[in-house]
Amino acid sequence: MSHDILTQTHDAVLRIQINRPDKKNALTLAMYEAMTAALLAAEADPAVRVILFAGADSCFTAGNDLADFLNSPPGGEDSPVFRFLKTLIAAQKPVLAAVHGVAVGIGTTMLLHCDLVYAGPSARFQTPFVNLGLTPEAASSLLLPQLMGHRRAAELLLLGETFDAETALAVGLINGLRADSELDAYVLHKADILAAKPPTAVRLSKQLMKRWPAAAVQQAMGQEGDIFIARLHSSEAREAMTAFFERRQPDFSRVVDDAL
Repeated sequence: MSHDILTQTHDAVLRIQINRPDKKNALTLAMYEAMTAALLAAEADPAVRVILFAGADSCFTAGNDLADFLNSPPGGEDSPVFRFLKTLIAAQKPVLAAVHGVAVGIGTTMLLHCDLVYAGPSARFQTPFVNLGLTPEAASSLLLPQLMGHRRAAELLLLGETFDAETALAVGLINGLRADSELDAYVLHKADILAAKPPTAVRLSKQLMKRWPAAAVQQAMGQEGDIFIARLHSSEAREAMTAFFERRQPDFSRVVDDAL
């Protein structure tokens, strides 16, 4: 397991910690591979009944490490980021998340595939795909409108603005708020409660809830992935990411619309 992804089993709960605090827990390809391996190991281990995601140093994740991401951009379904998402979506055991600080990009969209999510007042969420010349992923173009309606989802996906934990609670992205100092213990307590319940009943109940939207989620993921990969080579994405590394505001006024 990568030192940037730490795993620890507490009774029947596997805790997967994103552990790159010097980079706000930004995710690299190796980290996606490590999280995928941890999920698969948890699913195969009968001693593990619940999976819990958390971030190190009062931060969930700032999303993709852009330098690493652009050096090895996803090229298809076998790319580490897509394999991680597919594995998360297919998880049969309950998945929880404890969110402190920033949860950007996939740090927000992966929460759509967790079963219980709790956050502290410090949590700040963002889906800045359009800002980077890209498009939504993780079936968020399907699930966010279903969760909160088109207008609220458009506000998050098109404007790409940061929103706080109270907003996340109001739109149904998270289950509840706890003080940052209490959050980790509270979520672990919820995980322990789940782990003590009949495991087959829990697994089948989750399966039933996920059964009906499963095909639509897979279809959305596939369509999003194709467009997302194409957008990585667009002039808009080049300008957005060049501006990011040059620490300036992007200028899209002279960028030609590069429709697919």
